[in-house]
Amino acid sequence: MLKSYFTKDKIEAGLDEAGRGCLAGPVVAAAVILPKDYKHKLLNDSKKLSAKQREELKLEIEKEALCFSVAEISEKEIDKINILNASFKAMHVALDSLKIIPELLLIDGNRFKKYKEISHECIVKGDGKYLSIAAASVLAKTYRDELMTKLALQYPHYGWERNMGYGTEVHRVAIGKYGYSPLHRLTFKLKPKHLELF
Repeated sequence: MLKSYFTKDKIEAGLDEAGRGCLAGPVVAAAVILPKDYKHKLLNDSKKLSAKQREELKLEIEKEALCFSVAEISEKEIDKINILNASFKAMHVALDSLKIIPELLLIDGNRFKKYKEISHECIVKGDGKYLSIAAASVLAKTYRDELMTKLALQYPHYGWERNMGYGTEVHRVAIGKYGYSPLHRLTFKLKPKHLELF
């Protein structure tokens, strides 16, 4: 089972993002503050869960969390400031909306841009170690998946309802055939072989 907290005496917010490696759509981040005594046997890194499990956990997290927030940074902003900075910015925007001010931030990964004067800990594979980061992982993933599924109706060629904007073969071949949509990240370059297919 994942750990309930990093330190017992501080208000902790777990943070994670979804969509960092995608070719299209926004990057989404979530911040979650859970009760110190919160425990859950199933909650884990969202990538290790089924879509049904994530949806069930989303409702559980939204009900049980002391507070949570989800934020997105558009593909156009990603192209302007790069995906790493966009990921940090999405986390900062999510933190801006929390109703409780955390005293410690638990970040999934090995890098983070300091937020105000709040201390932070970067934890590699943190979404598989701490419940608050796992909860943020689930919220970011479910929010973004729902968004990409809706956007797939506007741009049906790319299979976003299945690949969520990631660079699957189907997605890459569709770009080669139909070109980029307005929601593609233009700084994420395709290999020439996909663009030369048609």
